[in-house]
Amino acid sequence: MDISKLGLHSKHHILVTGGAGFIGSNLCEALVANGNEVTCLDNFATGKRENIVQLQPYRNFKLIEGDIRNMEDCRKACKNIDYVLHQAALGSVPRSINDPITSNDVNVSGFLNMLVAARDAKVKRFTYAASSSTYGDSKNMPKVEEIIGKPLSPYAITKYVNELYADIFSKTYGLETIGLRYFNVFGRKQDPNGAYAAVIPKFVMQLMCHESPTINGDGTYSRDFTYIDNVIEMNIRSMATTHKEAVNTVYNVAYGERTELNELVNLLKEYLSVFDGRIKNIPILYGPGRQGDVPHSLASIEKAKLMMGYDPQFDIKTGLKEAVSWYWNNLK
Repeated sequence: MDISKLGLHSKHHILVTGGAGFIGSNLCEALVANGNEVTCLDNFATGKRENIVQLQPYRNFKLIEGDIRNMEDCRKACKNIDYVLHQAALGSVPRSINDPITSNDVNVSGFLNMLVAARDAKVKRFTYAASSSTYGDSKNMPKVEEIIGKPLSPYAITKYVNELYADIFSKTYGLETIGLRYFNVFGRKQDPNGAYAAVIPKFVMQLMCHESPTINGDGTYSRDFTYIDNVIEMNIRSMATTHKEAVNTVYNVAYGERTELNELVNLLKEYLSVFDGRIKNIPILYGPGRQGDVPHSLASIEKAKLMMGYDPQFDIKTGLKEAVSWYWNNLK
């Protein structure tokens, strides 16, 4: 993705935590291509070396293998950094239900370590991955940043605590922070394997293997699926903005449309059948609903548009076509 037109005019030294993960590696790639000095911090618990292998030869890319739960690693990574894009976290609602302690250690204690290290290193701004899970049991549709409900999982609690800590660090220490509440991000490099794989890459791999995907529930749950390039755009804009009223707050990062899971699978079958016609006739299976799941998710992106100039270019169909093509060409 070409980020040169998004307002980040100077070349900066940027730290991407979790830089070998799905979102982090895409950010590293875009920033390196734009000529920025990029430091990637990752412990490879969920990140993958193959996600950043093509960046290793570049002089403006540096990998620090470390853990945000270790303060010394955080301090080392923040040295001489202009901006932090904090993506490191243990994602997944089911994972947090199965192991709330580790999720809390990484997502809360690790987050606090990074805030302290960034504050002490006097970084210009700290942008962090927040989550749509923060809306919890709120019935409001679409979701607007100022109205949230009670969290429905340990993961959701950790991501809300991140927002509270960021707010306190802004008010108490003057550290500029911006939280980006991601809504169901998908796209190239998203891992289709493992117990906690996201729904789109998991379904894509199953269909490519001529296996029936299993939807949790009756398929009427809906999500505001957000293509990775829209997420990259907001991360860049979070660093580029010079408007003081645009910082020390949170933004929804989404496309602003919702898609039911039944429709999602049918679109995947349609786009994959271009490569393999047999996929069109693979039946869909249905299983029990998943604990902690929010039934419907739809973001208002008006605040991001108004305050940040956010202009997402990829709707669900455009993004899925790009993602399906990448999976077919890279993982088939």
